[in-house]
This record gives sequence, C-alpha cells and structure tokens, in this order.
Amino acid sequence: MVKFVHMKKGKYIFPVVLLLIYACAQKVDTTLALDPISIVEEGSVVVEVYDYKGFKPLLKQENDTTYVVNFWATWCKPCVKELPYFEMLGKLYKSKKVKVLLVSLDMESQIKSKLIPFIKKQQLESRVVVLDDVDANSWISNVNAKWTGSIPATIIYNKKKRLFFEKSFTYKELETQVKRIL
Repeated sequence: MVKFVHMKKGKYIFPVVLLLIYACAQKVDTTLALDPISIVEEGSVVVEVYDYKGFKPLLKQENDTTYVVNFWATWCKPCVKELPYFEMLGKLYKSKKVKVLLVSLDMESQIKSKLIPFIKKQQLESRVVVLDDVDANSWISNVNAKWTGSIPATIIYNKKKRLFFEKSFTYKELETQVKRIL
C-alpha cells in the first residue's frame, strides 16, 4: 500500500511528529529530517519529497560526518550504472562517519510507478529523497555555481571541505575523492 502524507507550509508540529514516527519505524536518519512536501511509503520503502527550500539544509550539515550527495534519476543510464558504487561506499565507510544521500530528480508523479520499484529491485539502502522543484534554473546554481544541471552530479562535503563533480564515477574514483576529504 502507498501512502501520501501531504504537508502544508507553516503547519510544523504535526508534520515533524509524523516524520519522526516514520523515521523511527523506517530507521531514517533523523539528524537530516527536515520539512518534506510529502512522504511516499510503500512497504519498507520511504521516500521524502522536497522542494529546494526544504532540501537546501541537506547540503550544509556542519557536524563530524562526511556527506556524499548524488543527484541522479532512474532514466539516466550513467546514474544507474554508478549507484552500486555509492551503496558500496556507504556500507564500507559507515564506521568513518560517511553518509550517502541519493537525490532523485525523477518526477513526483513517477515515485510509485518507477522510483519505488527501482529502489526495491536495486535493494538500495542509502537514503533516497526526491528533489521536486520546477524552478531548476534558480536552484541548480545554488547547489554549485559550476553545475550545468546535467546528471549524474555529486557533492562530497564535511564541515571543512567541499567538492563538486559533474561526472560518472567508478568505485575507485569515488573512494579516492572521499578519502581526499576525510
């Protein structure tokens, strides 16, 4: 069964409590729980949907963790090809406080029909969120001034360093870049 939980701006108490309940039940990283536009749940898969304003804090966490944020979509062959490398990195570097965030740019209308089945089939364990903001021309340059908007694109950051890549990775290339920032 799929549930849509729509949240309205300015109504913070109920959505935050609801999100924390989902986070506890689904083992979602609550240190990054913000104010999604909606949450789509199907079985054990929970996908949070953000506009850029709600998503932006995920790009600026200032703690002792290194974040690997990958922008991708199910329709992007190079993106799909490199996803296993992000999964492997997240598992192997978990003890080094590295967290992987997979930011899907699939349309919200395709979450049930394409994204969730894809997550299940690929057995993705990293956190997957959807960035659903139609004004891409305004937020792409805010993510990184050099980003043309093409995917895959990846940000690797911690409170001391920040790297941006608009390219596909092999596992070795990805690991090398993460080691640069650790």
